[in-house]
Amino acid sequence: MQNFISVHDVTNIPALVQSALAYKADPYKDITLGARKRIGLLFLNPSMRTRLSTQIAAQQLGMEAVVFNVGSEGWALEFEEEAIMSGNTVEHVKDAAPIMGKYFDILCLRTFPSLKNREDDYSELYINQFIKYAGIPVVSLESATLHPLQSLTDIVTITEELARTAGSRQPKKKPKVVLTWGPHVKPLPQCVANSFAQWVNAWGEAEFVITHPEDYELDEKFTKGATIIQNQQAALHDADFVYVKNWSTYHDYGKIYNNDPAWMLTKDKMAVTNWAKVLHCLPVRRNVELSDEILDGPDSLVTTQAGNRVWAAQAVLAEILRSKH
Repeated sequence: MQNFISVHDVTNIPALVQSALAYKADPYKDITLGARKRIGLLFLNPSMRTRLSTQIAAQQLGMEAVVFNVGSEGWALEFEEEAIMSGNTVEHVKDAAPIMGKYFDILCLRTFPSLKNREDDYSELYINQFIKYAGIPVVSLESATLHPLQSLTDIVTITEELARTAGSRQPKKKPKVVLTWGPHVKPLPQCVANSFAQWVNAWGEAEFVITHPEDYELDEKFTKGATIIQNQQAALHDADFVYVKNWSTYHDYGKIYNNDPAWMLTKDKMAVTNWAKVLHCLPVRRNVELSDEILDGPDSLVTTQAGNRVWAAQAVLAEILRSKH
């Protein structure tokens, strides 16, 4: 693995999932793999779980992790080629990124979309410029359109739960996984939803359904292969896993058209599922996206899912380190 930007960087999803679960069983089994190597964690927007889980994962591989919050500790970078830098940007990425390549062995980067210009956001300029100029492997800690470490974590969590409950669930050829839109107080990126759809489709081990209100269609290049319906209750029927996530509109980019509280997932709605387990990437707006009774109940995998971020990151970093040897 040279970079980790999307599912297309992964040649064998089940093997990567099993690697993550092996690290969960024995976190320090490869403590010398990253010895005398540094990992840079650059945040262009803040994070809690992504920062902490990736830092812990690197340390458990013996790496020295250096965190740099570009927004609050550095200055504004310029990303456009041939830019006339007479505005607020202080340093061009083609000057900064090669230096990062000298300081670190792996560079992790978290960016965020503007939600103002779809073409700019979906060009993934920021992360692509770092890949172009850093000269070392780049790991996405969330880009403008995708969140691959979260999605790997989600597949790890579903796989782990299926193994744990094997024999007690109604036998099925494939589990039914439902991604449902949930209300939110502000427009959010499509990153997590895009990425989850991309990974589940590539994984191929689930009956995959996406449900959302009218006008919340995602980019088809991520959802192709899923069944998409606008009747949430019909989508939830016989579901084994329900992933709740808000996203803003894709076509009329970055808008909120519908904030209908009727789309909040409640315990009553779960009655039609196959005793489904519930996932959410966090942070969650309680009693807006999901009700307390679900989040605090026995069917929530949310805390387990967040804990699994460490093992997903460790599996990815280990594969990159082995590729460099």
